[in-house]
Amino acid sequence: MPLVIVYRDDHLIAIHKPAGLLVHRSSIDRHETRFAMQLLRDQIGQPVYPVHRLDKPTSGVLLFALNPEAARLLGALFAGAAVAKTYLAVVRGVPSRSGIIDSPLREERNRYDDQRTALEKAPQSAVTRFQTRATVELPFAVGPYPTSRYALVEVQPQTGRRHQIRRHFKHLCHPLIGDTKYGEGRHNRFFRDHFGCQRLLLAAVELQLNHPVNGMPLVITSPLEENFRELVTALGWDGAVASPCRDGVAASERCLDNRRDFSIL
Repeated sequence: MPLVIVYRDDHLIAIHKPAGLLVHRSSIDRHETRFAMQLLRDQIGQPVYPVHRLDKPTSGVLLFALNPEAARLLGALFAGAAVAKTYLAVVRGVPSRSGIIDSPLREERNRYDDQRTALEKAPQSAVTRFQTRATVELPFAVGPYPTSRYALVEVQPQTGRRHQIRRHFKHLCHPLIGDTKYGEGRHNRFFRDHFGCQRLLLAAVELQLNHPVNGMPLVITSPLEENFRELVTALGWDGAVASPCRDGVAASERCLDNRRDFSIL
């Protein structure tokens, strides 16, 4: 299946990245043979330049540049925290209605980059804003209680640390469902067995930035992947998630006026 393109102009192109697809080749997963960067390049017949990334298990809007100058300008926007990113996630338990997680994160190492990473590097500042948009209490004893509670949260990371959202919600004791690294196995198994959910319930649904070439405000949205959307429906949360702009692109005044179309009401 071709990648779904949610925005394109002469300088930029954005796709919906499905869960399970790497952005580009990585030593962390050497056995993968499919990558968003190469698939998109082959699909449109021209080079593309990655300017940010999504973790392999995360779905949603992924932005590329179409030329080196746009890549340089976009990279500066991301590095300067001039791009507002919005995610949806399903977490265990019910967090507060809204909050700010301000908890520094130490750089994580893996077996491929241990030799290049300072052993005593200080934790880096990490800030995440969130709003709880819907909750549910299910009559199943997944843990020590007779029922289990879950929540749909809208998340805006203010910094870009590796696995920041997943690590911050673990810090709050509200781990993401489907997170095999930082989550809780018994809740992940419950969602697999009861809902057939085999994925991390984290999706990038919106990017807001000023266009790097013409300076105009730009809002790019991406629909929830079908398996995520089915889970939202199963939990009775359809009323908490609005529809995206019909053409999948939120760059015009029409979509700017409705830029919360795909965020939570």
